[in-house]
Amino acid sequence: MSEDNSLNIIPKVLTEALPYIQRFSGKTLVVKYGGNAMTDDTLKNSFARDIVLLKHVGINPVIVHGGGPQIGHYLEKLNIESHFIDGMRVTDSQTMDVVEMVLGGLVNKEIVSLLNQNGGKAVGLTGKDGHFIRAKKLNVTRKTPEMAASEIIDIGHVGQVDDISTDVVDMLVHSDFIPVIAPIGVGNDGESYNINADLVAGKIAEKLKAEKLILLTNTAGLLDGEGKVLTGLDPQQPLRPLPAVYLALILLMAECHIRRYWKSSRIRVSAL
Repeated sequence: MSEDNSLNIIPKVLTEALPYIQRFSGKTLVVKYGGNAMTDDTLKNSFARDIVLLKHVGINPVIVHGGGPQIGHYLEKLNIESHFIDGMRVTDSQTMDVVEMVLGGLVNKEIVSLLNQNGGKAVGLTGKDGHFIRAKKLNVTRKTPEMAASEIIDIGHVGQVDDISTDVVDMLVHSDFIPVIAPIGVGNDGESYNINADLVAGKIAEKLKAEKLILLTNTAGLLDGEGKVLTGLDPQQPLRPLPAVYLALILLMAECHIRRYWKSSRIRVSAL
């Protein structure tokens, strides 16, 4: 693109963006960051620039990130075998150490560094900081026709959100920082728990009464009964019953949980 064309496009883009900047100025947006944007260098830098831009125009982004592929990569390098049950990684103590190292260390700090390099002021957190994400053990049950009762399967340090205190996040947001949150919670026993990032993002959005929850993912998204991707959700809308819909169902549960409190539609699913 020539310099002259760029100069002509910039005013047009800014003019089109102005209503959205005015609408969301001073509002909080929770962004769940995952998918291709976490593995492709061009997308990583683009994501960081966009988030910093949001902050500079008066919008308050809060980032919650995943990191499943990165965890799998380091487990493989350490010769630790991964097992999954219903799409969830079985997380023993040794695996949890790697999860904390990767999510709370490598991935989190890379995102913080990218944001800061692009002119932002980002601070990395896990739910163990200030114990702001309280977790409890997630129990998985399974029953087959041959069983008289459901079988309880222990998947280790996999948790679900019990409660979230937003004091730390609020303090950072209103001090002009961008919080970057790894989805690691802490139990009453002090144990660490790996929690699905989509559910953490949903709960944080609910607690902050965020204007929008944006889910960035490399999956196609939720599908309706005809197999078409939905960019907005209605709790009453039928979804396509696919075996690989586990993640989509989690997103739907998060969305419905938020709607229960907000009574409005404020969730977007964006595929990369």
